[in-house]
Amino acid sequence: MIRVVIVDDEALVRSGFTLILNATPDIRVVASASGVDALEVIKAEKPDVLLLDIRMPQVDGLTLLNVLTAMPDRPAIAMLTTFDADEYVLTALNAGASGFLLKDTEPDQLAQYVRALAAGGVVLAPRASRRLLDTQPGRLAVDAEAERVATLTGREQQVLALVAQGLSNAEIGGRLYLGAGTVKDHVSAILAKLGVAGRVQAALAAQRAGLLDAHDGAERDDTV
Repeated sequence: MIRVVIVDDEALVRSGFTLILNATPDIRVVASASGVDALEVIKAEKPDVLLLDIRMPQVDGLTLLNVLTAMPDRPAIAMLTTFDADEYVLTALNAGASGFLLKDTEPDQLAQYVRALAAGGVVLAPRASRRLLDTQPGRLAVDAEAERVATLTGREQQVLALVAQGLSNAEIGGRLYLGAGTVKDHVSAILAKLGVAGRVQAALAAQRAGLLDAHDGAERDDTV
């Protein structure tokens, strides 16, 4: 059972997410809280996954994230936002969040995202992440990332695309018929070649370089 805590200052969001997730057989929302009580609730419940509002009036989500990332055995954390291009999202991802979701995420997708987070995957809301990256300045930096992605082998690019889709190492191995150790080696090589510290930053690099669009197109071609 995947244990989830939801932290949001809006009661309607908390109750809605709780109803959706508790309707699945393998996920249970063990607690929900506003920002004020969040830290105590998280420490008491020790969830596998935390869905954390990035903007709260009394206790800011980024502040809470920074406290949690310093704790041992912290949960996988996905930030919740209302805005497609929330400028705080990249700050949160760089601070240690495992991804972000829009609050209007479709119910069937929400459970899938929680499972991906629990398995160690990365979750980036596709529509929002593309719009977010499009609003960020720095075309030269994006071009440099694209060049680094281009240095990856074909297999490494396949692995990176699946990392960016939120798949865990075990799921990637199943998709590509590779052993867990082989996938781990590929991921380590990808991080080193891209010069990034973790899966979230690698996923963002893949998005900026257009790798997901390229692989989506390849998959569509294969099905024709």
